[in-house]
Amino acid sequence: MKILALAASNSRQSINKMLVTYAAGLLEGGLIDNAEIDIIDINDYEMPIYSADREQDSGIPEQGHAFYKKIGEADAILISYAEHNGSYTAAYKNLYDWTSRIDMKVYQGKAMVILATSPGPGGASSVLSAAKNSAPYFGADLKADLSVSSFYDNFDMEKGVLRNDEIQAKLETALSALK
Repeated sequence: MKILALAASNSRQSINKMLVTYAAGLLEGGLIDNAEIDIIDINDYEMPIYSADREQDSGIPEQGHAFYKKIGEADAILISYAEHNGSYTAAYKNLYDWTSRIDMKVYQGKAMVILATSPGPGGASSVLSAAKNSAPYFGADLKADLSVSSFYDNFDMEKGVLRNDEIQAKLETALSALK
């Protein structure tokens, strides 16, 4: 099973990148048989801010087509959403906006698990709720979602692992939904 994994953040120190990388490692480490993980960085798909005028003048940038192709090549998708002011990061929203101009069903019917984390007690639950509610409209077969609150209290930065057994069990359950 080919799984596309990404953090919806363009920060080099993204805790969502740490979480999705850790989750991908669980999948590849045997949670799903024969899992092939492709972790991408959305910085590799940076484009000008979307506008209808830009699209009309220049078309959809190659990065949008490349991102759409990556999704198409995967059997499943794993995304961890960062939350900026209660919503998607501008970097992810822009990538998504451009890609949706290729096909509104951006996720192309793929099985999907979505995650989110933040340093605070909310665990980026606002953006996770928005992603969860909109996923079916954009072609996602949403299997599970999980918010991880208080990331620094629950994740061992030195070892790169969750240290909260309850959250670990919830994460493994969510990821197992991709089977």
